[in-house]
Amino acid sequence: MLMTARYGTCDLARAAPFYDAIAEIVGARRVIDRDEVKGYQGPSGAMFLIGRPFAGEACVGNGTQMVFAAPSRAAVDAVHARALELGGSCEGPPGLRGPEEMGFYAAYFRDLDGNKLMVAKQGAE
Repeated sequence: MLMTARYGTCDLARAAPFYDAIAEIVGARRVIDRDEVKGYQGPSGAMFLIGRPFAGEACVGNGTQMVFAAPSRAAVDAVHARALELGGSCEGPPGLRGPEEMGFYAAYFRDLDGNKLMVAKQGAE
């Protein structure tokens, strides 16, 4: 099942370079580039949008989290490091989540607006 998800931002000009850098590492590319929204499409066809809300101000959802699929554990590490370099905050460093045999490797961070994200590689390296 392909999914599209969207987060709101208070400053799209600031958010776009943040997501451009992450998209490059996970193999996604910007496919929508409008004044009010930027859209990224990953290798599976799933899309992520970041933009100004249709009404009101952007705010962080309590319990809301997006997940980006990474092609490798090294990409998980790289996305997390890059997000922090660009001003994001750490919500959980890269590492295995659960037993080794599950092979679920992930990291958590927040973007410049405080939206929570995870980047993960499922399966053996």
